[in-house]
Amino acid sequence: METTVAGAETSADVAVVGAGPAGLYTAYCAGFRGLSSVIVDALPEPGGQLAALYPEKKIYDVAGHVAVRGRELIDDLVAQVAPFQPHYLLGRTVDSLTPDEGAGWAIRLQDGGRVHAGAVVIAAGLGRSVPRTLPCLRPYQGRGVAHHVPRLEEHRDRDVVIVGGGDSAVDWALALAPVARSVTVVHRRSAFRAHEHSVKQMYATGIRVLTDAQVTACNGVARLEEVRVLVGEEELTLPAQALVAALGFITSLGPIADWGLEMGNRQIVVDRAMRTNLPGVYAVGDICCYEGRVPLISVGFGEAATAANHAAVELRPGSRLVPEHSTDNDDALLS
Repeated sequence: METTVAGAETSADVAVVGAGPAGLYTAYCAGFRGLSSVIVDALPEPGGQLAALYPEKKIYDVAGHVAVRGRELIDDLVAQVAPFQPHYLLGRTVDSLTPDEGAGWAIRLQDGGRVHAGAVVIAAGLGRSVPRTLPCLRPYQGRGVAHHVPRLEEHRDRDVVIVGGGDSAVDWALALAPVARSVTVVHRRSAFRAHEHSVKQMYATGIRVLTDAQVTACNGVARLEEVRVLVGEEELTLPAQALVAALGFITSLGPIADWGLEMGNRQIVVDRAMRTNLPGVYAVGDICCYEGRVPLISVGFGEAATAANHAAVELRPGSRLVPEHSTDNDDALLS
């Protein structure tokens, strides 16, 4: 996976803002049309919020899959686009979008880097997400405290505390129960917001559940070793080599809101070709809106294909909108 150091200049035919499912598939479709791509995402790995929040959860509405885990779907998308060698700029945040000096667009990154591209496809999902946290957790961020679980095996034989009462908290608890040495869920209310069936499963597995409770302190030398939890008037000390703060995220469009795009209900307005009001700039996935849109991953894939193929025609006038059959390009796709 090719990356670039902070502050560097990068050029490609298509710049994709967002490395979630729609963004990765956009890069694949662009590559299939012979276009180079650069993929920018604020998260340190591909997958967007699907990889960050639901890597182990099964998804049932992706065409061609009876059921597929979030991590497996992202791994497959990364492998699918790999033959076209997209350039990844991960852990980078976009700042401004301005017309390039020659043609196309220049995207400035907050680390000082710059991306030059003939076309831009915005696939930023719900926008920039900042995880909610607690003051007592901040000193151990990255040292045992995290907001998601990229890979379950990292927590094998660990004592894990999960803070939260929504679907993410309960899903992580169920996924980690067979792997971790112990799992404790701490929720500040008496009732959970998660699906009732999942909550029943959680209690049935024997996972320790502390309600009307809150984490008051974290302790450890180099890394997290234990947490203190106040349950009513009783304070408990729990061993914990990992704490997952599943407290939700605060989402915003961030700098994208200042790019001069036509907006509607905090989403980017597009036409049937996924074009925005800015020439050469497209939007796909949950960040875009048009009449009748259904917010599904499978719909985002179709939008990605539409945007990439229209961008191909724009960048190479005279070329066909409809791509060749993928079955006629086996060597390129399997290399």
